Amino acid sequence: MKVPQMFVGGGRIGFRPALTVSMAIGLAVAIVAAAFAMAAYNEHLGQQERHRAAEVQLRILAGSMAAPLAFDDRSAAREYVGAQSSNPDVEAVAAYDMQGGLTASFTRPGAPPPPVRNILGPPRLDGARLVLTSPVTEGETVLGSVYLRSVLESPSRRAMRYAGFALLIVMAALLVAVLGAASAREGEANRKLQAEIREREKAEAALRQSQKMEAMGQLTGGVAHDFNNLLMVASSGIDLLDRTTDPARRERLRQGVRQAIDRGASLTQQLLAFSRRTPLKPEVVDVATRLAGMHALLDRSLREDVKVEINLPPHLWRIEVDASQLEVAVLNIAINARDAMPDGGVITIEARNEPSGRPDGAGDMIRLAIRDTGVGVAPEMLTRLFEPFFTTKAVGKGTGLGLSQVYGFARASGGEAGVDSKLGEGTTIWLRIPRSTKALPSEPAAIAPRKAGPIGRYRILLVEDDDSVAQLVEEMLRELGYEVVRAGEALGALDVLRKDGAFDLVFSDMVMPGDIGGLDLARDISRLRPSLPVILTTGYSAAAAAATNEGRRVLIKPYRIEALATELDTALQRAS
Repeated sequence: MKVPQMFVGGGRIGFRPALTVSMAIGLAVAIVAAAFAMAAYNEHLGQQERHRAAEVQLRILAGSMAAPLAFDDRSAAREYVGAQSSNPDVEAVAAYDMQGGLTASFTRPGAPPPPVRNILGPPRLDGARLVLTSPVTEGETVLGSVYLRSVLESPSRRAMRYAGFALLIVMAALLVAVLGAASAREGEANRKLQAEIREREKAEAALRQSQKMEAMGQLTGGVAHDFNNLLMVASSGIDLLDRTTDPARRERLRQGVRQAIDRGASLTQQLLAFSRRTPLKPEVVDVATRLAGMHALLDRSLREDVKVEINLPPHLWRIEVDASQLEVAVLNIAINARDAMPDGGVITIEARNEPSGRPDGAGDMIRLAIRDTGVGVAPEMLTRLFEPFFTTKAVGKGTGLGLSQVYGFARASGGEAGVDSKLGEGTTIWLRIPRSTKALPSEPAAIAPRKAGPIGRYRILLVEDDDSVAQLVEEMLRELGYEVVRAGEALGALDVLRKDGAFDLVFSDMVMPGDIGGLDLARDISRLRPSLPVILTTGYSAAAAAATNEGRRVLIKPYRIEALATELDTALQRAS
């Protein structure tokens, strides 16, 4: 089943501008005017076409009358003239000898006869009639002439045609006017509905905020407990480091403090991931290798009465995801499965290839499913399992963030997540992630500890508002062999750069007090000194994402001295 997106508020009806009555009348008038203009143009074209048809018929008649006039064959002349009666638009036709005398003629009943003597001339209009004349020749010899009078169109017929056409246009215009009036009423109703929706959204937002505050109250206890444990390990380890001189013991204590710090950083990243503010770092992942490497982590995270089985087929496709977030997603699903099996059980992790059948492989997916043998989920709760802060656990036992992270990870990776469950028969939570045809990345080389270089080789402007952080960062930079000048905020850093241009790099925090943050400072430096490299650092992932989107170099807090050294070396080498 497909789970709907979360936090869907009250439906918002898209605004559609109303067609007012005046707009409808204006549109109707424009339609009528355009219709009559088109009718007049069509009439002009039709009249030209009738002129051409009559001229062609006259030339044909003149050509056929050469022989009868040359031999004074009046019978043949009457036959040729009478043949023109087949055209209903022809009113009168006549043939004349070389002296201009009438030889043969045809006249429609009720129409005036042709003239007794023909006078040659250009085409002329006689009311609604077109009069044409033409000489009949044989070589250079004039044998006589022909006369043709054709009816273009009677005024009554033209009026009837335009009246019917105009009636249709007026009816269409009236329909537009009626629709305009109805639309105006609908627009007013829509405005009232929008106002009601805004009021309802305010009420829903207040309700969601109260629900979040309640959930955050549940979350705070667990987070504070974990952080206090980590701070206890770090604080006690530092105290013991001051009290012992045994190298082996000092190394164990140092590693313990380092692990506590790394766990704290990992916990912070998980919290940011739950809030969907962590920028994903996709890489090509071998699913089988990654899941197999999680066996030990899952065993430590679950109870002894919970067994984990990983069943993966050979030749499982690769995917391109954030590897750490994939592990977090699997761990969150496993922890939920553990809590759904209070008396123990089996968690089965399976994956399979799902080909799309297309020759180019587009649409190929990998389906990862984690199944438990627990109590299952009630049908009315299935569609809410991925909602942030929704949990089926007792108060204080869960925050409702785990499966929300799973859903956010799947969607951000271009896939989807879903759940299948029956009460008493367990639950299966599955992810479908697009296949990647890219090659696996090579193993990165380990970062070697950086030794201090010559003092004063490079000058770095450090911009950091927190004195404690600035002191430690200065120590790290000096340990790496750099000369350091510190500014406490962005405006002060710009003043230093204007007065002293002998800096090789700026290393700045992103979130600082004042109107100018680290990203704004980097932009100002790019305008002031385009060749001066700037490295930004932050622990706030939204700020990091904004800087990364602009192509800025960002070092995520907390960082180790080796990572700092690598980032500085890379930036300075590119600038040199």
